[in-house]
Amino acid sequence: MQKSRVIIAHHLILHGYGHWLPNDPRGSGSQTVRKENLSDLGPAHFGRKRVQPPRGELREFYHDAASRLDFEQVWFDDAKRKAIGRAFGEIVAEKKYTVWACAILCNHAHLCVRRHRDDAQTIWRAFADSPQKALRCMENIDNSHPIWSNRPYKVFLSTSDDVRRVITYTEGNPPKEKRLTQHWSFVKPYDNWPYK
Repeated sequence: MQKSRVIIAHHLILHGYGHWLPNDPRGSGSQTVRKENLSDLGPAHFGRKRVQPPRGELREFYHDAASRLDFEQVWFDDAKRKAIGRAFGEIVAEKKYTVWACAILCNHAHLCVRRHRDDAQTIWRAFADSPQKALRCMENIDNSHPIWSNRPYKVFLSTSDDVRRVITYTEGNPPKEKRLTQHWSFVKPYDNWPYK
């Protein structure tokens, strides 16, 4: 009988609304396209495609999709990223989450969070809900706008190597957008775990 793996952390990804659709040409975490008016843009491809499409194809896909979405996409500039970071910090303090990495980008965010009494979906929801009020005030965004994609994306991490890999990946995201590495006050260094 195979021993089940113990989950020690979660890699949580929050996609901004409309920024990673189920039939995204790069592949996605979806197996079907549930919104009929998006289905003619292409089929869903579960998982990341081995060969990624050129940028022009991706831009064209999202240009065609934009008018079919229920809400406009929201892009996270510096002010919005700071507001999201403040809200994340407040939820970390309130819920006593331990965060080992965080990157807030122009249309999504990555978090590496230690396992907690809350399950991964509850933690994802707490982070997704926390910045909504601040963001809606910043741009007069309608209260019904979801801000984030409605489907939680989470990966369970079972080893220290998994955690370190996700931390490295998360910390490497801002430079991909030609931004400085991010430092958030609520992020704890993993190598000092467990904390005294």
